[in-house]
Amino acid sequence: MRHSILSLALNALSGHRRWQPTWRDAAPKPAYDVVIIGGGGHGLATAHYLASRYGIANVAVVEKGWIGSGNAGRNTTIIRSNYLLPGNNHFYELSMKLWEGLEQELNYNAMVSQRGIVNLYHSDGQRDAYARRGNSMRLHGVDAELLDREQVRAMAPFLDFDNARFPIKGGLLQRRAGTARHDAVVWGYAHAASKRGVDIIQNCEVTGFLHDGGRIAGVETTRGTIRAAKVGMAVAGHSSRVAALAGFRLPIESHVLQAFVSEALKPLIPGVITFGAGHFYVSQSDKGGLVFGGDIDGYNSYAQRGNLPVIEDVAEGGMALMPMIGRLRLLRAWGGIMDMSMDGSPIIDASPVPGLYVNAGWCYGGFKAIPASGLCFAHLLARGEPHPTAAALRLDRFERGYLLDEKGQGAQPNLH
Repeated sequence: MRHSILSLALNALSGHRRWQPTWRDAAPKPAYDVVIIGGGGHGLATAHYLASRYGIANVAVVEKGWIGSGNAGRNTTIIRSNYLLPGNNHFYELSMKLWEGLEQELNYNAMVSQRGIVNLYHSDGQRDAYARRGNSMRLHGVDAELLDREQVRAMAPFLDFDNARFPIKGGLLQRRAGTARHDAVVWGYAHAASKRGVDIIQNCEVTGFLHDGGRIAGVETTRGTIRAAKVGMAVAGHSSRVAALAGFRLPIESHVLQAFVSEALKPLIPGVITFGAGHFYVSQSDKGGLVFGGDIDGYNSYAQRGNLPVIEDVAEGGMALMPMIGRLRLLRAWGGIMDMSMDGSPIIDASPVPGLYVNAGWCYGGFKAIPASGLCFAHLLARGEPHPTAAALRLDRFERGYLLDEKGQGAQPNLH
């Protein structure tokens, strides 16, 4: 069904009893051209672009749970392209441009809201670093504005500008950044991919790989064997576990990243605000709740639950930035598993095992990368070579020494 004002009116007249499922809940076929492991945003976007851009629709997306049950439903929905290094800058700007036309392309309301993001600075050194980042962005055609203290105050007067440890001196603003509705994004990609013939297979966990002459020839799943000419893995925080099933290791650690939402308030926060010095970020949902988060848990884990020390740390960061947050009631918290790569940048490349391709290592940046990740991974699967925009995201950069260390603090997950 194509969504339109006419379809909405016709369904309203019939009491909304004729809406069709937005995607087919398919059963697995014996074989496909491509099997994608992981029905999150990255996997579904890959399937959509394989069908829409490269004409490959004999594709299955296998998801161990249900669509939206993984990291897609466990994030803070921020989209932005305010990166410094050319390898990341071009990639995330491609994603930003795809976000800007996504709803028309998918024929689905993903609630993309370009309300802006401000990265606060608190010292002359941080100001200079953001000035360099902003200049890099503008040189590559990305919007960026360096704000002084009074310009930030005009946008967000409720912040604590005179905090003794972190007085706010200004911020780097990207006006085109913002938020998108996380579950609408995965539903939208599922809707568009299914419409083009892609099979979306839920409750289907991959338990092993088929090998044929040294190549990956398919997957073993809890719903049977599925053969495929090519297999792509886009499994968020479980990349190292799936790679182990295929017999190789990735330069990745897995950590939990928690996020929180408060009770609903009247409109307060105009966009997204990040407090890098305290590692705290906050925005306001369309329902009015403040959505915020902070640092990862300090130990490796595959569990989708967090711990109290990080909750205390995030609360301290929030109080330092906006003391009024201490009067709010917290409604809920959740934890998603992060693939923390060694340099903090993602991997889109062929794996060491022929026939298997890797989309992994998204650290904090997985949600905003969904459109470009899907497009570039689809290109790799279809053409067998990296997309030009993702050429720096090769797996062998860790062997060659061409790391994409965006923060310049070292190639170790706890430093970025």
